[in-house]
Amino acid sequence: MTTVLIADDQPLQRLGFSMLLEGTPGLTPVGQAEHGAEAVRLTAERRPDVVLMDIRMPGMDGLEATRRIVATGGRTRVLIVTTFDLDEYAYEGLRAGASGFLLKDARPEEVVAGIRAVATGDAVVAPRLTRRLLDAYAHQVLAPPPGAPAAAVDPRLRTLSDREREVLVAIGQGWTNTEIAERLVLTESTVKKHVGRVLAKVGARDRVQAVIVAYDTGLVRAKR
Repeated sequence: MTTVLIADDQPLQRLGFSMLLEGTPGLTPVGQAEHGAEAVRLTAERRPDVVLMDIRMPGMDGLEATRRIVATGGRTRVLIVTTFDLDEYAYEGLRAGASGFLLKDARPEEVVAGIRAVATGDAVVAPRLTRRLLDAYAHQVLAPPPGAPAAAVDPRLRTLSDREREVLVAIGQGWTNTEIAERLVLTESTVKKHVGRVLAKVGARDRVQAVIVAYDTGLVRAKR
């Protein structure tokens, strides 16, 4: 059973998500929060598998709540809910440690699939959508500070083999496992193993975070 905490300041939105969860086998709501501070508190108390997190809420917003939940190092995953697919707040949510985001007008089956994906450690944001999001905002958020170390000496990259670095670049470019296998002439099972090792070595919770690492370290550059 996957447990889900709903964090949204709109009562009707919370009700809709709750009804969806209650009517879906394998998913169950374990609470509702009206703002970020309550989401943080309830997450600590109830330890849900997933928090369905709104961004714009009174008081502590969903971004700060996400940072605090992820910073605890617990198993709870955060799934950001946003209105626009290229919203800068959604990007900041990913930087804060969320495992992806959904649109508020997503179909019920998409919400369910997204929750299940996040609960199993996957990313909800499709690779192509992730790349569009980063291309739109990375140059604003990820501009390296003066004197920043080059990508080659970034501590997160030092333990990667040449092949693993190639795989990280491919992830950052938005390639699927199938595309990576075809372009690097590998089997998909081998690609999955490489992806798993890359995530572990760079400290990424999921594929979305790996994309951000690829941009952060300069392996992949945002389009201008």
